[in-house]
Amino acid sequence: MSWSKKGEWLELLLPEPLETELDLGNYIRMPVLFLKKLIKSGGVSIKGSRVRLKLFPNEPLQDMPVWAPLDVLYEDDFCMVVHKSAGMKVHGDGSRNGSEQTTLADAVAFYYESTGQQCKVRHIHRLDEDTTGPVLYAKHEWAQLILDEDMRSKSIQRCYAAIVQGQSELLSGTIDEPIGKDRHHSARRRVSVTGERAMTHYEVVEQLNHAMLVRLRLETGRTHQIRVHLSHIGFPIWGDSLYGGPTNGINRQALHGESLAFEHPLTGENIIVTAPWPEDFLRLYTALQKI
Repeated sequence: MSWSKKGEWLELLLPEPLETELDLGNYIRMPVLFLKKLIKSGGVSIKGSRVRLKLFPNEPLQDMPVWAPLDVLYEDDFCMVVHKSAGMKVHGDGSRNGSEQTTLADAVAFYYESTGQQCKVRHIHRLDEDTTGPVLYAKHEWAQLILDEDMRSKSIQRCYAAIVQGQSELLSGTIDEPIGKDRHHSARRRVSVTGERAMTHYEVVEQLNHAMLVRLRLETGRTHQIRVHLSHIGFPIWGDSLYGGPTNGINRQALHGESLAFEHPLTGENIIVTAPWPEDFLRLYTALQKI
């Protein structure tokens, strides 16, 4: 199957003509409800083995976008991966009172506008405000439906690096502990039998001075999951004062998303996007090596 983008339309050249419109699901991942809505709105055109789908409708922005620097790690017609810096929220609370800080959503919206792309901002996952690393965006509704389903089925892989306090001879393991809200502290989460299931896989990569470099892979995506789990087993993240980490050497938790892997929504190709360590993470790592 070959394909091309023609303005608002995706054009597919299939091996043979379709018997019914619903047979499109044999060639492209297409949620049935979305396909029926597309058919009803006139967004499907079939001429023999040539099929056109209106997957890229122009979507005017709701608000005037705000400029912020944006590091694009991967981009095509369907999705984009950008690097989130420390101290930036993925999105705001929806208000515009003049005092709200610029968010990653603002930066993405401005990027779309400045590059002539009329897309709504659709993040597929989030990172904590002070965690750095790649964030995946879908450019249109169809891609969002596919990527959201992949998040639910855990086929999108997120790998992180963290510098933690303490040392251990246990080089790898899995933390399978539920996480819920801390009733004594509104900003914190804690391991709780009444919380939601949370699973984190970890591997100790290097022993440092009273610290370790750890790589982690998430099986679930609970708020503060890595921070809570590592603190729970006695290895709080360096700089993470909320969960008991030492505060010298870095002004935030030393947690960075190193890579993001996902299947392309149209082609099924395995896309792997990596993000280099930010400067503050690298400085702390170097300092703990030298001590």
